[in-house]
Amino acid sequence: MTADSHFQRISPSLLSLLFEAVGSNNVITDVERLEIYARDETEDLIFSPEVIITPESVAQISALMSLCTQYRIPVTPRGGGTGLSGGALPVHGGISLSMEKFKQILEIDEQNFTAVVEPGVITQVFQDEVERRGLYYPPDPASRGSSHLGGNLAECAGGPHAVKYGVTKDYVLGLEVVLPTGETIQTGGRVLKNVTGYNLTQLFVGSEGTLGIITKMTLRLIPLPKYRKVMLVAFNSIEAATVSVAYIFQRGITPSALEFMERAAVKAAEAKLGKKFPNGEAEAQLLIEVDGHHEKSLLEDIQMIAEAVEKNGASNVLIAEDNQKMADVWALRRSIGEAVKSISAYKEEDTVVPRAALPQLVRGVKNIAAKYGVTCICYGHAGDGNIHVNVLKDKLDDAAWEKNADPAIREIFHLTVSLGGTISGEHGIGHSQREYLPIALSNKEIELMKKIKSLFDHQNILNPGKIFPTIA
Repeated sequence: MTADSHFQRISPSLLSLLFEAVGSNNVITDVERLEIYARDETEDLIFSPEVIITPESVAQISALMSLCTQYRIPVTPRGGGTGLSGGALPVHGGISLSMEKFKQILEIDEQNFTAVVEPGVITQVFQDEVERRGLYYPPDPASRGSSHLGGNLAECAGGPHAVKYGVTKDYVLGLEVVLPTGETIQTGGRVLKNVTGYNLTQLFVGSEGTLGIITKMTLRLIPLPKYRKVMLVAFNSIEAATVSVAYIFQRGITPSALEFMERAAVKAAEAKLGKKFPNGEAEAQLLIEVDGHHEKSLLEDIQMIAEAVEKNGASNVLIAEDNQKMADVWALRRSIGEAVKSISAYKEEDTVVPRAALPQLVRGVKNIAAKYGVTCICYGHAGDGNIHVNVLKDKLDDAAWEKNADPAIREIFHLTVSLGGTISGEHGIGHSQREYLPIALSNKEIELMKKIKSLFDHQNILNPGKIFPTIA
């Protein structure tokens, strides 16, 4: 825990007040549980809370926030603990506020294509439920099997299907939020058009739990596509694969997913899953999916994509013929993140550029890696220009890793911004990336954001130590 004299430690007397606010059965001080909540999926970060709170009602959260503002107790909201930037870690101790008991799908309106849900609903559970009704909720982060919808909203999660369908913000119509003062507000509604004042709903989306506690959300749904086709395209060079991405879109086709995987990423996934995949020796591969309501048009898209990639040097084009083969291909892609991280100590960076700049980005990353002696493995959502760059210690000794990792990351981010991109596409800034924020944003932009934070949370108790650099 990072010491900060601005905040109060939780004394026995304050613990008693917490019992009164939320009930003793919702207050956890067990050491083993505290250790679990001290981590998420971010590399090498451990910050233990003093107390875990698992409220059961909005009234309890309201009472809790009012109390914590009064006594300056830091509160860190937590969903499924799958974050990749330390956003749910209590860097100043205090309370880890777990929304795990808010896990109800309250309503699915099949006529108006909306749903009302609580933030603790697991993403895939919600997707499966709406799909049973012929509906579709597209945002699908790699962690969808365990991540919570509230956490997805806090980070504005994306995933492979963002290229066609957009990210979480594109599906949030309204929210119920408890402010740091304990007051509860309703933002937005159930309608698709709404310019009634400032868009407070979208202000909370992507705010990483720094402005309020989301307790309910109204989400937009769309019809479930009836058909899907998946291709796996191999290339003899990374350059040819990345150049092909923009060329596919120039042919007038928008795939539902377009994923880039370099050879080292595929090899890591093969080792993790214990199986060989098609074209595993290729220097790079593109996983391309198309979907829609008319199978004939998808077959035409597949043909056009095949012609496009072959003109750009594709060495092999495979089409998954059935649901099992499609599932196998997606299992390869979804296993890469965890597989790459198992190689050595790492830093995962979440770069995003205009898709036509992908060749310059990946080429530049490889040059920077060589300059600093680190290993960089690239994969990700090429269709929307979002490449995950894993910077690995690999064979470096500890001293060289300590010396070179940060300069390499900074140079990668400067390159990304110079190409018209930015330093986080879907993982957020959180704690691990906050010192890099001035690379992407001006001092004035950061100052305005800090003023918004102060307006909502004048005591800075809600998820402190996130987003903003130490000095800005």
